Amino acid sequence: MVSQKVTIKNPTGLHLRPAGILCKTAMQFRSAVNFTFGATTANAKSVLSVLGACVKSGDEIEIVCEGADEKEALAAMVEAVESGLGE
Repeated sequence: MVSQKVTIKNPTGLHLRPAGILCKTAMQFRSAVNFTFGATTANAKSVLSVLGACVKSGDEIEIVCEGADEKEALAAMVEAVESGLGE
């Protein structure tokens, strides 16, 4: 299991479009990809789970990957968040 904290930079937080990009990135990997935000744990491969976490701009999440390609998954997820998730 590997994890890393990242800050959501896009001005509108994880609304539908960036949540979709986050999910699309996570689904490229066999590993389980989740993130925690406060007391909430969300499945990064589920748009509804990501939207349900209600992550806003400036919030810090911890991405957690576990599985055969966990290091690659974590690197891709962090890169996606840091690049602004298409915004």
